[in-house]
Amino acid sequence: MFGWLKRMMPRGLYGRAALILLVPIITLQIVVSGQILQRYFREVAAQMSTALALDLQLVADAVAAGEGRARGIAAALKIDIAMAPPGLLRDQRVLYDLTGIEAIAVLRRELPGLVAVDLVSNWRRPMIVIDTQEGNIALSVARSRMSASNPHQLLVLMVALGLFMTWVAYLFLRNQLKPIKRLSDAAEAFGKGRVVTYHPSGATEVRSAGHAFLDMRARIEGMIEQRTLMLSGVSHDLRTPLTRMKLGLSMLDEGPEVEALLRDVAEMEALLATFLDFARSEALDDPVAIDPIALVQALVDDLARGGVRVDLVLPARGGTVMLRPQAVRRCLTNLISNAQRYGTTVRLTLNLPPRSIRFSIEDDGPGIPAARRAEALVPFARLDEARNQDKGSGVGLGLAIARDIAQRHGGSLSLSDSAALGGLRADLVLPR
Repeated sequence: MFGWLKRMMPRGLYGRAALILLVPIITLQIVVSGQILQRYFREVAAQMSTALALDLQLVADAVAAGEGRARGIAAALKIDIAMAPPGLLRDQRVLYDLTGIEAIAVLRRELPGLVAVDLVSNWRRPMIVIDTQEGNIALSVARSRMSASNPHQLLVLMVALGLFMTWVAYLFLRNQLKPIKRLSDAAEAFGKGRVVTYHPSGATEVRSAGHAFLDMRARIEGMIEQRTLMLSGVSHDLRTPLTRMKLGLSMLDEGPEVEALLRDVAEMEALLATFLDFARSEALDDPVAIDPIALVQALVDDLARGGVRVDLVLPARGGTVMLRPQAVRRCLTNLISNAQRYGTTVRLTLNLPPRSIRFSIEDDGPGIPAARRAEALVPFARLDEARNQDKGSGVGLGLAIARDIAQRHGGSLSLSDSAALGGLRADLVLPR
């Protein structure tokens, strides 16, 4: 029911806080202004115009009776008497003179012989034309006797004070929101693999959230470091006995059994090398300004020298963006190696949307069923029955390493079908 209202609400914290601040103030201004307008523009103006009508009628009656004291009465009541202008036959007022509406209505009700009320010619002393036996006479009085003088001043003062207090409240509110924004920036940076300096500040609740974030970040960094050290240590320690086994096998006479054992040792060495690569994926290099077109071109050239052919599709224009070149190269190398292992044609496409960078690696292999693509991204998962093994099988860490690097960048890695080649398509999307 209120879906349209939610869509219209501001998305950011500053916008919502400003809305919470302004709605009560604006509502209060409207209500108070309505009451002031009701009183000044109707009640006060009606009361003052009614009293003025009595004085005007007294002077008009004295003039109609031909009494010589009519001017004396008018002078005592501070009313000027003059001959009415011949062209003044209807009421005149400016558009924004709201009190004049009620004043004219009251004078017409209380003065039967009223011809016209002129509130335009002289703002300070309006002219009231009354029909008498002596003809039309013009009576001029001070505007302050007809309605409250400058009723808008209270409205202007109220609006000005409201704006000033809103500005003061916004300054205090901004200072309270700054710690939340800093906490959000620190959390976002940590999600992208960067550790920025952050010190909790602000209100008690914000400080508690900040300290909780620092504790969580420290625990995650400790877990990552522990995992890296464990994988590195295990892989490094296993190299020594593998080297002894390889040396011992090389000293034996050649035969089918020895060749089989040598193949096992070589496979174990490849497995350990992959473990080390997976462990090093946490140690990302620092972001630098680099042209992604030059990055992928250099990568494809290096692969070509190693005998790996990759079809490259580049955009017409590039640009310098902040990337971790070594980590991106490692990620793309894993994806290309995975595509080259199970296909004969590999294509790398680079797209540069406004806020991200998209690397698409496609092959013409058998692909991965949609139901098993999430499983393929899990470390040590090997979908051998779904992929071609003619060119050898991996250890199940290539896609996992690529996804890990993408997530450490704050990006994503997704798998889909290749519409162009018919095999698997891997999309690596990194934020700018």
